[in-house]
Amino acid sequence: MPAVTRVGACALLLVGVAVLGQSPAARATVVVPGTSAKNSETQVGGGKDNDTLSSTAQGTGVVIDRTRNGSGPSAGPVTSQSSWTPPACYYAPRYTPAQLQKEKEATWGVDSTGPEWDATQRDRYVEGHPYKDFNKDKAGKGYWWDSFVTPGREGDPGALDCDEETFWVDTGDAPPPDIPQAVTPEMLAQLAYAEIRVPGTRVDLAPANATKVNLPTWAWLDAAQFKPVSVTASVPQLDISATTTAEPVSVKIEPGTSDARTYPASGVCEMAGTHIGEPYARGKADRTPPCGVTYLRSSGGGAYRLRATITWKIHWTGTGVDTPQGLPDGAFGGEQEVVVQEIQSVNR
Repeated sequence: MPAVTRVGACALLLVGVAVLGQSPAARATVVVPGTSAKNSETQVGGGKDNDTLSSTAQGTGVVIDRTRNGSGPSAGPVTSQSSWTPPACYYAPRYTPAQLQKEKEATWGVDSTGPEWDATQRDRYVEGHPYKDFNKDKAGKGYWWDSFVTPGREGDPGALDCDEETFWVDTGDAPPPDIPQAVTPEMLAQLAYAEIRVPGTRVDLAPANATKVNLPTWAWLDAAQFKPVSVTASVPQLDISATTTAEPVSVKIEPGTSDARTYPASGVCEMAGTHIGEPYARGKADRTPPCGVTYLRSSGGGAYRLRATITWKIHWTGTGVDTPQGLPDGAFGGEQEVVVQEIQSVNR
């Protein structure tokens, strides 16, 4: 089977299966990465029988723990505020010798790849060029490594970069140096970045239901609702892990119209104590809000779409890395309607 086809098959395999299971202690649900589920998950191979999804946890790849991630119907992924993206593919332990033998012999048995390809594969994994009998004499002393496609990146050209044949790595040895996509704690941190989910952004406003033209509208967020969130990615076979953490630092207010003035002028309100912005309270009507907006024109019979985007500072720690290491800031926002009315005056 050509390398491109093999990588594509891995991508379909990762997207098409989910493993549902619970541990009595953690009660963590195992699901396909990239979904809205919480808890922990494993990237696996599997099949479908009578509409029931099953799994064969062959090397498991990367295990994702989402128990400290953001949740809720409005939660979503952060977007990097630079051109950086997590890796589209990587290599990690996948098979024991017996598992690889079962996988390969099943493929050869249906002759789906042609006799020439099958002969080349048997030469590589069975005949000793360079491996003998699937390395069964090394069972328990290492793993066969294979390529994985990061969920959600199946159509990305970078997903085709991992086109190396399945290869063996002894326990305790580093993978071959000519394979830059071999999983490391730093790469785990980047994969965890892709799984970060943060709460939807809806700011508190005062006045709450409708504001007036030329009346300062206060805006704020309760930091208690926007706590730091984190995701841990690990490879149990290698005993390595990394935890990526996102912390809210500011919110940018975009009024939804150019006929408005923001506070501060940049529209960016920094975290201050337990809030981003400052809650409105009686007696502050004559003050300029530290975070907010003044609309200069009414919204007529409709409403303006105010957008609030939170910037999340993101860093990671992991195996052998105790000092937090920075990753690109992420952003996630949401829109809400703001009705702006004319101030009514009465002439006597």
